[in-house]
Amino acid sequence: MDDLTNTLALSLGGAWAAGINLYAAIFMLGWMGMTGAVDLPSGLQFLQEPVVMMAAGAMFLAEFFADKIPGVDSAWDAVHTFIRIPAGAYIAANGFGDASPAMELFGGAAGGALAASSHFTKSGSRALINTSPEPFSNWFASLSEDAVVIGSIWASIHHPVLFLFFLIAAVAFSIWLIPRLWRGIKFVFRKVAGLFGKKPADTPAPPEKS
Repeated sequence: MDDLTNTLALSLGGAWAAGINLYAAIFMLGWMGMTGAVDLPSGLQFLQEPVVMMAAGAMFLAEFFADKIPGVDSAWDAVHTFIRIPAGAYIAANGFGDASPAMELFGGAAGGALAASSHFTKSGSRALINTSPEPFSNWFASLSEDAVVIGSIWASIHHPVLFLFFLIAAVAFSIWLIPRLWRGIKFVFRKVAGLFGKKPADTPAPPEKS
């Protein structure tokens, strides 16, 4: 039971964190495996290879700066929709790879769904935050997300049961929040479209011919 709990926390936690910041999640998993804090499943042991960690670290550094620039962060998130979600599915599937093919399939499906929930929560929130003219809320959100990813990987290894409760709460919050974020984004787009597409009011009618 303990082994299953640890596997659930590590695999699903890694997938969920990948939806927020894939490169930070990969680097953190590799670092924890390399330092002996956790024995990574065989399917994820390549993450602790120096070349993988260097690549993940370099991309994390690039995302760290891109994620602090309003507008650039949303473009980055849009591109990474096609990267984070499959990567989350891959991380979870390989985390369960030592168990059975059925658990590997479950891991892939659950990991993809978790990565999607955290990714769309992040990208939707950042799109609305970017409507604020000041940059500080954007910086605070980005730093908070980095801290959540690093803390989540650490907690999934050292406190797996508590982390699984946190994960359930996080997914429930995303299910509640994402529709509201979508309505907020549509409202902003309608307001912007109205500003550019507004017709002049009270246009005088042409005089009638006698």
